[in-house]
Amino acid sequence: MARKRQSKNVMAEARQNVVGSLEGAGDVAGAVVEGVSGTLARTLEGARAAEQEISGLVFETVTGAVHGVAEVGVEVGDAAKSIMMGAIRGSQQVGQATLETVVGSAGAVVRGVHDLGGDIGYAAKGAVEGAIEAARDLGMEVEETASAAASGAIRAAGEVGTEAVEQVQKVVTGTIDGVKVVLGDTPRKEARRAPRASR
Repeated sequence: MARKRQSKNVMAEARQNVVGSLEGAGDVAGAVVEGVSGTLARTLEGARAAEQEISGLVFETVTGAVHGVAEVGVEVGDAAKSIMMGAIRGSQQVGQATLETVVGSAGAVVRGVHDLGGDIGYAAKGAVEGAIEAARDLGMEVEETASAAASGAIRAAGEVGTEAVEQVQKVVTGTIDGVKVVLGDTPRKEARRAPRASR
């Protein structure tokens, strides 16, 4: 019972924070990234506990963000990329940018969009695009991060049904934004930094 209450509180806080970030924002995409990033970083700051708890907090925060975006009238499929970028940045700020948090974030985006009646294929592609952009910005291994996001999107689609899996697989398989997405089991390890080029 306490876990369910905490879950609702995390989702409600994330929703409220994203709504607050978006009210009057000129740059909606940037406001979504900042709102999700800040909310997730604050949520995870005190949670250096078990990986399962962290995964749950990531899922709940991203789900709340999806609902917050919808509440202010932004198309959630359009915001999937920004939500994903914010989730990865926020988790990295507190040292929790693992492939498992990428998987969980993408899954939460897809599941949240489905719950709101949106296009999960469009959301899944946006989540992978957001993972790619965040990985490039943060110096993470881009192909590995994109593949983790695709795996998370497919896992979430699997909870919805066979048609959903087929729809998501179709849009996240192949090359997205110049990055080859390889589907498979995502290991539970820290997202690797890309090697820096010598100058």
